[in-house]
Amino acid sequence: MWRHAGNRPDALRQLKLVQRGDRALCYHGKAEHAVYALAEVSRDPYPDPHDHDSKKMVMDLRAIERLPRQVTLAELRENKLLRKIKFLKNTRLSICPLSDEEYAEILRMAGIVASPGIPLP
Repeated sequence: MWRHAGNRPDALRQLKLVQRGDRALCYHGKAEHAVYALAEVSRDPYPDPHDHDSKKMVMDLRAIERLPRQVTLAELRENKLLRKIKFLKNTRLSICPLSDEEYAEILRMAGIVASPGIPLP
């Protein structure tokens, strides 16, 4: 269960758009400040069962794999193809959408490259 959207309106708005089967890039915000793993949403967002009095939402994630190499926040910010990602302007934003191109670019930076006929994870 991923519970880190809190009750911030911008995060809750984004969380409500998530659907089962969506892919997620996991970011470690404390020590490393880097994207480190790939996960899949295994359940649509639902009210936080541990917090009955608020509007907090949670979702369930299933780990897929660690990335071959972590992509640091500094590297993400230096890449001109990623400059529109909302998270890079506000790292306190715990969830944000990525375009297919942004997702593929981050995976490429991590060492995962698409092959003809084989889709990206």
